[in-house]
Amino acid sequence: MNPTDGPTGPGRAGEGLAALGLSPEDTELLTELGDLLVRADSMPADLVARVQFALELEDPQFIEIARQTDTRQLAGVRSQAGPSTMTFTVEDLTVMVSLAPATGGHRFDGWLVPSGPHTVEVRVSGHTTLTAAADDGGRFVLANVPLGCTQLLVHLAVPTGQRARTVVTPTIMR
Repeated sequence: MNPTDGPTGPGRAGEGLAALGLSPEDTELLTELGDLLVRADSMPADLVARVQFALELEDPQFIEIARQTDTRQLAGVRSQAGPSTMTFTVEDLTVMVSLAPATGGHRFDGWLVPSGPHTVEVRVSGHTTLTAAADDGGRFVLANVPLGCTQLLVHLAVPTGQRARTVVTPTIMR
């Protein structure tokens, strides 16, 4: 179903309302309101693809979802053309990543707190997954991440005998 589809298929947003037993005046009013909403705030064309990308994670039952806590750009930056920084948190992990323009994409400079020999995976829709190892200070770098619908997965290093943990960030659109 696309944004202009009504309950019975393609067409005006209000088609199919007559089947609900509404008066012709109510049907016309709701049809006009539906058409207005479609024009004013239609569904993004790539919404279905973004949702499918976010849901295709391997073995989602062992993944914790971080929440974005900071979307401020770095000081002195006036547009998306320059670096920006994002912070994500979940329970006992903070992920901060700075994105700067690079040839054909972005450079990701990131830090994990607490630090450790964690593995960071970057998924970009339609591209090969990129991987980086965090150093002893929790820093990781990915030099050329393609543009597109992106997620970071942090595979946390765990002591022997404990359950492996993976943390995923919300989707980043770049």
